[in-house]
Amino acid sequence: MQTCSTARRQFRSPEGRTFALALCLLFATGITAAATAPEVAAKVDQRYNHLETLQADFTETYRGAGVSRSESGVLWLKRPGKMLWDYREPQPKIFVTDGKWAWFYVPGEPQARKAAVKKLDDLRSPLRYLLGKTKLEKEITGLSLAEVPPATPGDIMLRGVPKGMEDRVSSVLLEITPAGEIAGIVVNEVDGATTEYRFGNQRENQPIANQRFHFSPPAGVELIETEELTP
Repeated sequence: MQTCSTARRQFRSPEGRTFALALCLLFATGITAAATAPEVAAKVDQRYNHLETLQADFTETYRGAGVSRSESGVLWLKRPGKMLWDYREPQPKIFVTDGKWAWFYVPGEPQARKAAVKKLDDLRSPLRYLLGKTKLEKEITGLSLAEVPPATPGDIMLRGVPKGMEDRVSSVLLEITPAGEIAGIVVNEVDGATTEYRFGNQRENQPIANQRFHFSPPAGVELIETEELTP
């Protein structure tokens, strides 16, 4: 393989040398198609573990049991373990956790639900560990490269099963950009249902108040404690 200095010398014009330098920086800092699953996972860890907060637009698409629905909104994460899914389309609803408790509420309904995070069985829950101390290889069993076309050419697909969810999830696919960003997650459940999450416009280390990750029911709304918060 040519070194960066050799590649730059082969371009005589300033524009060519600039292009060669850009290519060198890409391969020095990004993930190449020849990367192994541990190398890709390490790049993801490197990108997210230094963050205090993350904000991203998301689209969630569910297909199963003859039902198909698509929703979108904004995801907020803050270390350690805080998470808010602010659904906005087609109808507002929130799924939020402060690391100890989680709440689900649809504005206008007479009841809101609350569950202890340690008892929660929800496909979105593992993402609360994305910031801070997570190692992807420890969170996903059997992590390997997946021979599945990514939604965006140039991205890399990983496959595995989230630890602790083996009874519910048969596999999860993660689409990783060359910069180590998680662009999408496809969760395949044992009953045949599929939930896909797509993430965009990721904003790192934006100020987010802790109060955003706590839910207080509006006046007249009953709060019910449960172990199931899936809408």
